[in-house]
Amino acid sequence: MEIDLVGKTMENKQIIFKRYTNESVQETDMELKLGNPIKLEAPKGSNAVLVKNLYLSCDPYMRGRMRDFHRSYIPPFSPGSAIEGLGVSRVLDSDDPNFKRGDLVTGYTNWEEYTLIKKTNELRKIQQDDGIPLSYHVGLLGMPGFTAYVGFYEVCAPKKGDYVYVSAASGAVGQLVGQLAKLHGCYVVGSAGTSQKVELLKNKLGFDEAFNYKDESDLESALTRYFPQGIDIYFDNVGGGMLDAALANMRAHGRVAICGMVSQNNRTDPQSFRNMFSIISKRITIKGFLQSDFIHLYPRFLEEITGYYKQGKIVYIENMNHDIETSPAAFVGLFSGKNVGKQVICVATE
Repeated sequence: MEIDLVGKTMENKQIIFKRYTNESVQETDMELKLGNPIKLEAPKGSNAVLVKNLYLSCDPYMRGRMRDFHRSYIPPFSPGSAIEGLGVSRVLDSDDPNFKRGDLVTGYTNWEEYTLIKKTNELRKIQQDDGIPLSYHVGLLGMPGFTAYVGFYEVCAPKKGDYVYVSAASGAVGQLVGQLAKLHGCYVVGSAGTSQKVELLKNKLGFDEAFNYKDESDLESALTRYFPQGIDIYFDNVGGGMLDAALANMRAHGRVAICGMVSQNNRTDPQSFRNMFSIISKRITIKGFLQSDFIHLYPRFLEEITGYYKQGKIVYIENMNHDIETSPAAFVGLFSGKNVGKQVICVATE
């Protein structure tokens, strides 16, 4: 730990957001800034905490913050400032009585080595458990895991025996949705973008079937092949043509949870749908959601998922990059399918 550095001035590597873009995000939309001095203290009267960042989370929703779009549920990044995201950090100095030096916390921080966090009410203390990697608090036990949990149980309203389809199934959210569905007694099929990920879904994550959507010329026919009796639950991480194909294959009273639309991240023109009438004829419920709407359920989620993991009933896959310099490349890789599992940046181990 670096408690003995409190009060000293250190250089602080940062990843700076440079400009808004409606095109495919590039590494050049971000830049590494060196030699940025920061005094390692939480100023008296600030009610802030000074943290050393250990793990940073790369998440698809952050792409939306790279547009100058103010009607979203979260504000855009500010050009010229450090990128903000979820992370796991250690408190080096605190002016908030609820936190002390040495505490491990998770919440919003900046893409940099050290951050002065003023919104301490949004931080959560971590009780370190030697059986669970710290990085899981931005994955399995963090926002992606909680999104999977509430999206499946609260939005999809599953029943034993349901036929469940999960797109982007090897990602941070999808991999857990599929495993929860299996534990609930459902039949589960997932799609992904490489043969490696397909094998992972079937052989490690326990999906009943999986397919590479890039190998399919007709997604509607592919889903008919995998779900000859139709789909009860579609957990959508993709949107676009995948959502349209799923609508054509839903069963009566099917449920669709709209979690993400990664296929639409770089589109500026709305994509039309051919199968919208299925919503009426099959009485389909489609619901978008944010995990923050269900935050009151987080303690229950933490207890249940921790138990499942320790009992070996679920596994979780991470794609770990090391050093803050790799952050832009890791983030851009999310949108070309380079990551397998949850993408995390290790800034420091302790």
